[in-house]
Amino acid sequence: MLSIADIVENLPAHVVYTSSNSSKIQVTDIVAGDLMSDILVSVNADYLLVTSLATEQAIRTADISCACAVLLVNDKLPTLQMKKLAQESDITLLATPLPMYDACVSLANLQYFSNMSASESSI
Repeated sequence: MLSIADIVENLPAHVVYTSSNSSKIQVTDIVAGDLMSDILVSVNADYLLVTSLATEQAIRTADISCACAVLLVNDKLPTLQMKKLAQESDITLLATPLPMYDACVSLANLQYFSNMSASESSI
C-alpha cells in the first residue's frame, strides 16, 4: 500500500488539494485511464485514479467509485471548477508533469518496493 506522501515524495508530483484524511489514506490499487466509463466498471475502493482528464468529470468519477485520490498527468492543470469540486468532495488532487505511461511505471515500481519492504519487515 502507498500513502499520498509516498507518491508525492517519489514522483515529481505536487498537491493541488489535500483531503481532510490524506495522512491516513492508503492506496490499495492504481487505475489509469481517460474514459471515465471504463474506470467506473473496473475499480475497487481506495484506489488512485491516474488520468489526463482535467475536468470535473474525473472528480465526479472518483467520488462515485470511492477513489481516495486523483493524479493528473501530462502537466495538466486542473480547472478552478475541478479544484472546487475536489474540495467539496474531499478528494485529494495531485498533479505531475510525467506522461501517463511514465507515471504508471513509477507508481508500479513504488508499489512493488513498498510491498517488498512490508513483507521483509513482517519476517
